[in-house]
Amino acid sequence: MKSLHSFRMGALAAALVLAVPVLHAANLSTSSPRFIGMSQTGEQSFDRFIITYKSGSAERSNKDAVLQNVNAAVGRAGLNRATKLSTGATVAPLSVSYKRKLAVGSELVHTSRKLSQSEADALVAQLAADPAVASVHPDYKRYAVKDFTAPTSWQATMLAAAQPQTFTPNDPYYQQYQWNFFNTTGGADVNNAWDIADGTGVTVAVIDTGITQHPDLDYSLATDNIGYDFITDSLVSGRATDDRVPGGWDLGDWDNTQPYLQECYGSNNPNDGEPSSWHGTVVSGEVAELTNNGVGMAGIAYNAKVLPVRVLGHCGGYDSDISDAIEWASGGHIDGVPDLAQPAQVINMSLGGQGTCDASVPEYTAIQDAISRGTTVVVAAGNSTADASNFTPASCPGVISVASNGITGKRAFYSNYGKGVTISAPGGGIYANDASSGAEVNNGFVWQAINLGTTTPTYPADPVEAYGGMAGTSQAAPHVAGTVALVVGALKAAGMPALSPADMTNVLVKSARAFPVTEDQPIGAGIVDAYAAVNLALNSDTTPPNPGDNATPLTKGALLSGQNSTSTGNLYSIVVPAGATTLNIRTLGGSGNVGLYVKAGSAPSANGGNADFSSIKPGTSEAVVIPQPQATTYYILVTAPQGSFSNISVLADYNL
Repeated sequence: MKSLHSFRMGALAAALVLAVPVLHAANLSTSSPRFIGMSQTGEQSFDRFIITYKSGSAERSNKDAVLQNVNAAVGRAGLNRATKLSTGATVAPLSVSYKRKLAVGSELVHTSRKLSQSEADALVAQLAADPAVASVHPDYKRYAVKDFTAPTSWQATMLAAAQPQTFTPNDPYYQQYQWNFFNTTGGADVNNAWDIADGTGVTVAVIDTGITQHPDLDYSLATDNIGYDFITDSLVSGRATDDRVPGGWDLGDWDNTQPYLQECYGSNNPNDGEPSSWHGTVVSGEVAELTNNGVGMAGIAYNAKVLPVRVLGHCGGYDSDISDAIEWASGGHIDGVPDLAQPAQVINMSLGGQGTCDASVPEYTAIQDAISRGTTVVVAAGNSTADASNFTPASCPGVISVASNGITGKRAFYSNYGKGVTISAPGGGIYANDASSGAEVNNGFVWQAINLGTTTPTYPADPVEAYGGMAGTSQAAPHVAGTVALVVGALKAAGMPALSPADMTNVLVKSARAFPVTEDQPIGAGIVDAYAAVNLALNSDTTPPNPGDNATPLTKGALLSGQNSTSTGNLYSIVVPAGATTLNIRTLGGSGNVGLYVKAGSAPSANGGNADFSSIKPGTSEAVVIPQPQATTYYILVTAPQGSFSNISVLADYNL
């Protein structure tokens, strides 16, 4: 049994550049920075830009108008004329081509050469100054945050402190390695959940590096060309063209040879790069590895289908491709890509990068669209030992943000944390007793199927050797995605209605197992408990709030304090008389994360999808201002998009 690779999480940072620790579990003292950005040199460069035009502008519906607008900005930035460098070389005038409209409504354009950071700043400033432009930024090329890899020389050792509970599969490595499924202290209680759920009829989209063939994986959605490779840059994908192609196969993401060394790092030193990670294969195995088949290891929702969606390749992946992938996987339409007959009920994104998620980045809107279609979105909180509220997509409203704990239930020393984290799950603590240093131990890692190739995949995958141990929040997140799949499948088998993403989050939070230790930082409601989550969902009443009797009336200008989250959201109402102006609705104070949805005349739906107005930002401070309100009752739904909130205040006021 071998473990050869360190996994890398594609980053969706809202900042141009971020230094993120690159750590090998076998040699943590030799860690080096890995940048989240266009390159790893001090001066970043960009040749793709995402522009969002305001509704009603000519550019919103006319790509020729977009090009005219961008070319005018190029001229104002002084980039439309040839220049001579100090080396004597001549730089040609910049030209711009139109790439496509993103599913979220933004425009993607491509410049004829890479712009330096100062040139890109100048162009962005000129575009942003246009009153028709709502937002503009580079199409960030995100690099991966590396997880931790177990030493390759380890042999199997039995886990003395953890014994399987009820159903025990016959997969030969299960009892020796997969503590995370059955350990009663730090595990996810998957073993007991298998008695009542297995994920049948559920599709889980793994938006990642794609999938490889493995005898312990069901990769039929790739073989049947239902999965998809969304990468639109041949250098990143390793394919011959920039086209998107069916399948979702991982072709490898190594960057320790040219041209990737130069593109990713501005380097000629192979030691700066890494071999292929096969990150999507491992995540897919955690979610749904074949189970009780006498081969290798087990998966959580082992009868679910994994939909492989490739967005990460050589040197990472683009925001524009990732946001389109989110839209498509949840049932949205993408030009040039066949619509899904069976959209994913769950999306797993073991991705991360610095920057608070806001409406200016395409993933924000794509995730909101996915949630409105009923798809639950699970993301890794990140491995930077920092507050997850400063990372994207972990801080995107409505996602389930997952931290990592080890076998003792203690926060893994590398795991991000904070009020924005929804829940924790086993991701591996690396060292004995989940310490931050010391002796690495077998049960400090999460083990799953992998490919043994260092560049392109090695086929056929060895059914005995092709398994590896990793630790990170990207290992924790699939435990939650797999648990969601178990819940979805159990409800479907029982003939019960599906839960909204908000209700699913509440089920996970309410059924979470209390931390067995006092955590040094907040990492959510507890440790995910698959068995408890399935049982709670099968026995819960998730009827949405009634717009009549269940709405708490608000008094004009009076602050209603001490409000705590409920499983279905908190519903309030305010009667607005004729002649009123500037209806101002706010939430403030307390702790947690709040979503605010407002609708005139009737209550918003449970997920807020039909609301007339909304405000969804990290934290509890939300505001909706309606300059000319109707003379009617306005209903105000306050939800907990990332699990729960407590002790907030709600205020509604207007002018007469």
